[in-house]
Amino acid sequence: MTFVTATIITRNEARNIERCLNSLIGVADEIIVVDSLSTDATVDICRRYGCKVTERAFTGYGSQRQYAVGLANGSYVLSIDADEALSPELRDTLMKMKERGFTHRMYRFRIVNYVCGRPMLRSGMKPYSEIRLFDRRYANWNLLDVGERLTYPGGVQPVMVEGNLLHYRCSDFDELDYKELRHAEMRGRVLAAAGIDATAPMCWLRAASAYVKCHLRDGAILDGHAGRRIARARYLSTLAAYRAARKISKEGSDR
Repeated sequence: MTFVTATIITRNEARNIERCLNSLIGVADEIIVVDSLSTDATVDICRRYGCKVTERAFTGYGSQRQYAVGLANGSYVLSIDADEALSPELRDTLMKMKERGFTHRMYRFRIVNYVCGRPMLRSGMKPYSEIRLFDRRYANWNLLDVGERLTYPGGVQPVMVEGNLLHYRCSDFDELDYKELRHAEMRGRVLAAAGIDATAPMCWLRAASAYVKCHLRDGAILDGHAGRRIARARYLSTLAAYRAARKISKEGSDR
C-alpha cells in the first residue's frame, strides 16, 4: 500500500472544505493544509478532521502549492483545492490503486467544473485534465502567482485515472464575480511584469474580446443565463486585470 499525502491551500473556505475532506477519506493518509490567514472557520474545521495546518501569508498559487508539497511525509502527493472533491468513482479508483501500489510517477485527473450546481460543458469551463497525483521526487510546482503548473522531466508520461475531480467554482454568480476579480489582481501584476500594453483603449479592447470569445468560441451563448453571467464575469475580470497592470506600470514609471 502506498502512503498518500493530500495537500490543500485555503483561505476562507469554511463552506467548501468539509466536502473536500470527506472525499479524501480512505485515500489520503495525511492531509497538509497551508492556510492563507483565514478569518472564518476554515482552520478549525481542518483541525477537527485531523489535518496538519500551517498558516502562511499568501505568496502566489505556485509558491503556496510547492510549500505544501515540501511539508509532505509521503512520496506521493495528491494536490486538491478546497472547492474540489473526488467523485465516488475517482475515490474508488484511487483506493484500489493505492492498495496495489502506484506503478507510475504521475497521474492525470479529468476535472469537471460546476457553476451554481450545474456541470459546465461550454462557456470556457468544459472538462479538462491536469496532473494532480504525483511522486514529488520527480515534480515541482513552478512559482507563478497564477497559471501555476507542475514541471517534471520530459521522459515522464502521466497516466489518466478513471473518474472525475469535481470543481465547485461557485454557489451563486456573485461568488463567481468575486473570484474572477480576485484573480484579476494577480493577473494584473503578471501583465505589468511582462510589459504588456495596458493603455486605456487596450483595456477595453481586451475585455470586449474576452466577452466575445467566451460567447462565440467557448459556447457561452448556448448556456443561457449561466453563459451570459460567465461571459460578463470574464469581461469584468479582464478589464480589471489590465487596469491593475496599467496602475502598477504607472506607479513604477513615477518612481
